[in-house]
Amino acid sequence: MMYKIALLLLLAATRVSAQAPVQRQSMDDAWWTGPMLANSASTLPKGHYLIEPYLYDVQSNGAFDRDGRRHSTGRSHGYGSLTYMTYGVTDAFSLSLIPTFGYNDPAQGPGSSGIGMGDLAVHAQYRLTQFEPGHWLPTLSVALQQTFPTGKHDRLGGRASDGLGSGARSTMLGVYSQTYLWMPNGRILRMRLNLTKTFSGDANLADASVYGTDDGFRGTARPGDTFVANAAWEYSITRNWVVALDAVYRRTGNTRVRGVDAAGSVTLFDSGSSRSFALAPAIEYNFNANVGVLFGVRAVVAGRNTSSHITPAIAVNIVR
Repeated sequence: MMYKIALLLLLAATRVSAQAPVQRQSMDDAWWTGPMLANSASTLPKGHYLIEPYLYDVQSNGAFDRDGRRHSTGRSHGYGSLTYMTYGVTDAFSLSLIPTFGYNDPAQGPGSSGIGMGDLAVHAQYRLTQFEPGHWLPTLSVALQQTFPTGKHDRLGGRASDGLGSGARSTMLGVYSQTYLWMPNGRILRMRLNLTKTFSGDANLADASVYGTDDGFRGTARPGDTFVANAAWEYSITRNWVVALDAVYRRTGNTRVRGVDAAGSVTLFDSGSSRSFALAPAIEYNFNANVGVLFGVRAVVAGRNTSSHITPAIAVNIVR
């Protein structure tokens, strides 16, 4: 349904533009909320702030095995929220606080005992260059994100669905880019490319955990490093309406679990590396230059040793 709506809006905009003389759209005439996944390479002006809450439902109905074949495992839901709270410290430097909350409803077993807090991230971004019309240089930024293990990850008892965190500190390093192209009909296509690498420390584990350990276990887990390449496109149909698409490649290294189980036996577990490719089409509606909403769906369409899921989401973007 999301694909059909986006296509109809795009065809309507193309038909209108074909009937009128081509006029180059000004950047001030284009209002944006942002695609579903790719962060902006721009930073906020000094003293300004952005608040962007997301609500989503991770619907997992299977998994890709190590040969890339998909198997059904029953449908589960991971309801969650993620909120970007960003402040412009200087024109070129922004700081963000990103809290997360969630509730799990697995295909088998009890759901979460209540809404719980996930891991908390602090994101810093410094802009190196700024795009200017008529020039080839895009907006470029470097980013550093530190995630703290505030979500519950072990001592889960018989309710594994209460696990909403990783238990490990992680550090993300990223490079963000953003540029603008004018299409033959004069409308703007905004493009982003984000490259990130995340490194994790050890998570201390006791009893049942999100890493599949059981009661009586004592040990550690080391999540694998993760590389993500996220390309995104946004097409300005009108001042208010925008269609967007993210294409995301993710590779995660082997996660190691080491420890002793309740019987005193040494436990060694390796998850193996995983890969996935996801698409996230979205529609944006902007009430004005400062407030917009986004409706999108992320779908993992291919992968190896990873879950298969569809995630509908809604977000509100407010800039002041």
